[in-house]
Amino acid sequence: MIRDSITLNCSIIRGGTSKGIFFLESSIPPAGAMRDQILLSVFGSPDLRQIDGLGGANSLTSKVCIIGPSIREDADVDYTFGQVSVDKPIIDWKGNCGNLTAGVGIFAIEQNLLKVTEPTTTVRIFNTNSQKIIHATYQVKDGKVIVDGDYSIPGVPGTGPKIKIEFFDPAGSITGKLLPTGNVKDRIDLGEKGLYTISIVDAGNPVVYMIAEELGLKGTELPVEVEGMPKVLAIIEEVRSIAAEMIGIVSDRSVATAKSPAYPKIGFVSPPQDYINPEGILIEAHQVDLVSRLASMQKMHRAYMITGAISTGAAASIQGTVVHDAISQRAKDSNTLIIGHPYGPMEVSVDKENETVIKEGVYRTARKILDGQVYIPYSRIG
Repeated sequence: MIRDSITLNCSIIRGGTSKGIFFLESSIPPAGAMRDQILLSVFGSPDLRQIDGLGGANSLTSKVCIIGPSIREDADVDYTFGQVSVDKPIIDWKGNCGNLTAGVGIFAIEQNLLKVTEPTTTVRIFNTNSQKIIHATYQVKDGKVIVDGDYSIPGVPGTGPKIKIEFFDPAGSITGKLLPTGNVKDRIDLGEKGLYTISIVDAGNPVVYMIAEELGLKGTELPVEVEGMPKVLAIIEEVRSIAAEMIGIVSDRSVATAKSPAYPKIGFVSPPQDYINPEGILIEAHQVDLVSRLASMQKMHRAYMITGAISTGAAASIQGTVVHDAISQRAKDSNTLIIGHPYGPMEVSVDKENETVIKEGVYRTARKILDGQVYIPYSRIG
């Protein structure tokens, strides 16, 4: 133990295409300024390199998960997610990270927070951010989650066991409504910068969908290409800020970037078409039902958020949204949607009853990378 530092036990776990730092709820202070200050120091924020902490200098690797036993009858554990800003002293606690949900059960089982059954264990998760129930099912042997498997997901090297993640009653995660404005489409007029058609759909997380063509894009651009287009990025963030005000996440669009940088998410969609992924692999139009790109924390997401996929699946099932307009006929005739994200196809299933989305499902891989202790100098929280 380092005497002039706080010492905290933690685990680093990759879930899907994200990586996060996991803490037992009982090991850190309760919600508030002190907890945020400690966690910012853990990650090394604010600093573009996060050189003095555990963060990976990217929104996909600057995430915190806090896990504890649940008192709810329908859940085994409570899971609180925080999106830690890389370059600002901010942690956004408003929404969930679906990718890291795949890691919650691994941590919970390792910490003996629930009874384990073989050959599979379903961990019932209550996400405190969205107030929603999620089930994650793992392959288990000798009381431990199996590490090796033959399932792969685009954007992650190698393979692992297939983890089923089911989101129950996903609508209205932050705003309380599937269509927060009450409309399947809205228009945003930016004057000389253009008129943009959007759909805002809140399922898993609220996402603002734009039409790639209206942004002057094909829709197949990779994240690094879009980040080389400052005018496009500025328009996307201006539209996101206006949408944040429209759906009540902030009271004034001018403070959206500072006060709610992570929510709503935003992206653009286009019909199925061929594209080359970052690894040089051709993704053919017939392999996907639409092409989509999402952004988070004012940066383009390198792959695709799971909560974003849940929102996209719901949006695809609603006639008249810009997402439904873009999808293939195959998707319109089924309860599955194959999203063409930067690295390749991702499938999401959508179960509905009387036009109400009752459950959505995806498959991920996840694994624990490290158990250890992190040291926070007292001077950083003084």
